Amino acid sequence: MGDLVERLAQGLPEGAVVVDPDVVASYAHDMAGFCAAGVPAVLVFPQTVEQVQHVLRTATDLRVPVVPQGARTGLSGGANAVDGCIVLSLVRMDRILEIDPVNRLAVVEPGVVNAALSRAAAEYGLAYPPDPSSWESCTIGGNIGTGAGGLCCVKYGVTSEYVLGLDVVLADGRLLRTGRRTAKGVAGYDLTRLLVGSEGTLGVVVQAVLALRPEPAPPLVLAAEFAGTDEACAAVCAVMAGGFTPSLMELMDATTVRAVNEMAAMGLPASTRALLLVAFDGPAQSAELAAVAELCRAAGATEVVPAEDRAESELLLQARRLALPALDRMGTTMIDDVAVPRSRLADMLAGVARIAERGRLTIGVVSHAGDGNTHPVVVFDAADPEEAARAERSFEEIMALGLELGGTVTGEHGIGLLKREWLARELGPVGLELQRQIKSVFDPLGILNPGKTL
Repeated sequence: MGDLVERLAQGLPEGAVVVDPDVVASYAHDMAGFCAAGVPAVLVFPQTVEQVQHVLRTATDLRVPVVPQGARTGLSGGANAVDGCIVLSLVRMDRILEIDPVNRLAVVEPGVVNAALSRAAAEYGLAYPPDPSSWESCTIGGNIGTGAGGLCCVKYGVTSEYVLGLDVVLADGRLLRTGRRTAKGVAGYDLTRLLVGSEGTLGVVVQAVLALRPEPAPPLVLAAEFAGTDEACAAVCAVMAGGFTPSLMELMDATTVRAVNEMAAMGLPASTRALLLVAFDGPAQSAELAAVAELCRAAGATEVVPAEDRAESELLLQARRLALPALDRMGTTMIDDVAVPRSRLADMLAGVARIAERGRLTIGVVSHAGDGNTHPVVVFDAADPEEAARAERSFEEIMALGLELGGTVTGEHGIGLLKREWLARELGPVGLELQRQIKSVFDPLGILNPGKTL
């Protein structure tokens, strides 16, 4: 321990090496439940690429595991410490190095907060579309690590579609540069895509070249109330089959609607069993909203409320933004992240309802309906061991259901510790073995975020 701290301090500025046990312990885990966290040996805050290289060289020399972290807003345990590790916090590497409006790109360090990049890009009339719910606090490095998504994925896609190139420090301290700054480029294997979503198990991202898009017009939003999730999901399918590309399409089930009403008195009718929010940000947004309103009515909507302006749109979106905080107020929560084909969304929601009934639990579902990504939120009393066990079983049953419906156990939160077993089931033995071989090429000693994903 003494040798490790001394070696690290030789290449890091004063205050960048922390050994205070209370401070170190506070960085031992992210926001995931049911995930063990070890006791770190030391916490470090590098500010430059060279300092990250020093940390990794030291770790390799001493055979010490390294757990990279961003803002620790993750929900899969991917940033949880292991015993005796170096916790490598990248939050002080938070500079936006460049915004290039001609080539529509930004160059950033990993500690840049998602919202900070969005605001900086907006000064040039540009936007960085991936917008996780935690965008005001989560970092770009963490977004890259998990392959994060957000509310606008249905139109604009996820993080991997915006990462053009990366600077990555490998386990032995070498600096790898991947990708490009050009609009096109297919030279060699696509290591950039490989690294996105790797959760710090292959290397430590120290710089990213990100694609930007022209800033869209403020969205207009429609809210449609349904007497059941089947009807709401039928509306989702009708919208997508009709050739529309909404900028947002979110679905909340009855449990979530009730929780939001209780928290914020939104005035949604108690009879609402599903609430669908659809938004458009293109030049024909009013006409598109009107057409979608008719599709919702045809699918059985009991009430359709299209916003007339931005203020009304913001009011409607407020219900969606309050969904997770409202469910959190009901007890301890476990947030699942299962994505299924849009055509199976109704089956997914119905299956979750059966799981809730069987487990005698409250499970609210909020869904990025446009891309089939559901977030079932299991609510339980953590002080009741028997109920906590039922919650964990229900969580796993939801993942099994997602796979049965042709889906995936994570659409945007990552695998981390929480879903390692389920990754193996989803990939199969051949896929899992190839991924382990790739891991060994990048990290032969196995010191980078050990125990995560594979």
